[in-house]
Amino acid sequence: MADDIWQKMYEAAKKEYHPEMISPFYKAHHVVAAVQSAETGKIYTGFCIEGASGVMDLCAERVAALNMYINERNRIISRMIAFRAEPPKENGGMPCGACREYFMQFAYENRNMEIITDFKSRKIVKLKDLIPNWWGDKRYR
Repeated sequence: MADDIWQKMYEAAKKEYHPEMISPFYKAHHVVAAVQSAETGKIYTGFCIEGASGVMDLCAERVAALNMYINERNRIISRMIAFRAEPPKENGGMPCGACREYFMQFAYENRNMEIITDFKSRKIVKLKDLIPNWWGDKRYR
């Protein structure tokens, strides 16, 4: 399908997938992601970079969101896909807890972001369903 947004996002993120050690302490490009800007519909990609200490790690999902913010100053994401060598399947592609929290704090509207969990069936979950009763709701209000 030429107009399938999930396929476009998958293909954009897959270009970033080429696992490598970039130093004796850092590996990168072994997890990739793409987000779609809610305002412009543009797709932004990111890749994971992990160091030996763990404290300085950057997840692919957050890097993609930061690329969107840097390029268009938008914080609202309509869709996200994340994966390793293969597209997400059977509840795969879920953002880690730190990324879930990041997206919730980045923009209130991100609670409606669609996250694809099974590429073949196009099954999605919304971020708000992964963080019910989120602690920050009161602060947004």
